[in-house]
Order: sequence, then structure tokens, then C-alpha cells
Amino acid sequence: MTVPLTVHRITPYDPADRDERGHYRGEVSDSSDQGPVEAAQLAVVRAFAEAHGVAGLEIRDPEGHGLAEPEAYHDGLCLPLDTALELVRGMIREDDGLWCRLEADGFFVHVGYDRYVYVGTAGPVDAPVALAAALGLFPERIDASPYEPEPPTGPARPADDAFWRALPSAAPALLQETWLAGASRWHRITPGAVDTLRAAVFPRAELTVRPDLLTTPEAALAALAGTDGAQVVWEQPDGRLTGRPAYREDHPELVPLLHAARAAAVLPEDARPLLTAVMPDADGVVRSRLRPHP
Repeated sequence: MTVPLTVHRITPYDPADRDERGHYRGEVSDSSDQGPVEAAQLAVVRAFAEAHGVAGLEIRDPEGHGLAEPEAYHDGLCLPLDTALELVRGMIREDDGLWCRLEADGFFVHVGYDRYVYVGTAGPVDAPVALAAALGLFPERIDASPYEPEPPTGPARPADDAFWRALPSAAPALLQETWLAGASRWHRITPGAVDTLRAAVFPRAELTVRPDLLTTPEAALAALAGTDGAQVVWEQPDGRLTGRPAYREDHPELVPLLHAARAAAVLPEDARPLLTAVMPDADGVVRSRLRPHP
């Protein structure tokens, strides 16, 4: 049975200065001060976590650049509390589009725009709430975080042994690995390298297998000129694959990149993939909330 959580909104904004719709109309800036207010919010999040006995938080649904190395920022990664608080700091500052949910059993931290921090806990709240007030913040009890995750839209095929065995029969093909929202890596599937590829993909990544349509840069440029939206994939001179969504306003930026490529492909947005799957956890269960189109 799921234990209901007590949710607080932790901000520097006095509720007395909100209008009838709940919008803040006071004079406190909505930009991070990167100083005492930020430090107070982090101290309160820590106090809530410690009151609940939380020593670490799991990254869920990550977006943006996160920590310095991709391996240190992916769905399902459990971080020590100190490191997790650095992610909270980055989200308060709205660094580089950084965003994720941070979760533990019976506990979460969500960060919204304009220095809004939401904490949900099944643990004690009196001491953290008192600390927030003592530090000049306004801890408001609310019904739910506006960043509660939507339930997955349906089951996802796990990238299990059967999925990886099927890949050589799909060759020549490309594998698009989406390991966080808006970030993909591209791989060429070759029969002798499937095991190596499987070991290299990120945990909980969304995997999409597409036909290997790499052709000459000139042919790709001609195809690009006739599309308003597509995935463009190109092979750099060193053999690495790079891909990105491309809309008409992106064409001027892509032209020199494709001219310098060894090969390239323009994949229409509505093209059906050959296979899709989501990387399961070590126990075989799909816990990622990503759901690729079937």
C-alpha cells in the first residue's frame, strides 16, 4: 500500500503577497540569489531528508546536462545526499536546462521555475518546517507537487536477450539511444559488435532501431532541402555517428556539417522504426518512464 506523502512548497515568497489566483505579487526577486536564500532552501531540503532517514536520492526522468560526465547523470542513478543537493542547487539556478526528479522510498524533491522547491515525505515535518521559517523561508503545505510524474502510457518492450539477438537480422541498421530527455547517441549495428554495444548503452535508455540510410552528403543535403522536420544523422571523418532533430530553421547550420561528413542520412519524423525497447534494470524490470513509439 502506498503511504500518502505530506507535501510542502518551500519558497522565499510570503503567501500574504499572492493574489486570488495564487500568483506572487511581492517584491522578492524570482532569480536565484546564489547566496543565503539558496543556502536556506538547500538546508531545508537536507533537513527534510534527514528527518526521513534519507541518505541518498535517485535521479528520475533527467533532462539537461546534469553533472559533468554523462555516466554520472542518468535515470535510476542513486546519489549521496550531498551530491543530490548539488543537483537541487543547479535546478534552482536553472543551469543549462538541468532538471530531474529526485526520489527515495516515501520521499521526493522537485524543483520548479523561479525558486520553487517541493518536498514530499512520509517522515516527520515539524522540525524541517520550523527550520524553514527560522531561515526566512515560507514552507506551505499543499496537496501535491505540480511535478508529479505522469504514469507511463503503457508497457514497454524490455531490451532483453531476445531484443539484442534480433538486432543482427535488422542490419544494416542504426540504433538511437535516448538516455535522457533531449539527448541521444547513435550507433551502427554490426553483427559482431552487438554484445559490445549492449554493454555501452546507458541504464534505462530508450532504444530505437532505424534503417541505415546513410548515403552521400550531397544526397542527404538534397533530402534535407525537401523536409521541414527530420532526424539527421551523419558520420564524422573519424567514424563517429552524430544525430539531431532538424527543422527548416536549422538547415543553414547543418549544411557545412554535412558537407564535411563521410556519409549522412535524413530520417523522416514519421518513419516507422524497425524495433523499439527500453533498457531494463538488472532484475529485468523496466522502471524507466520513457515509452518509445512502438
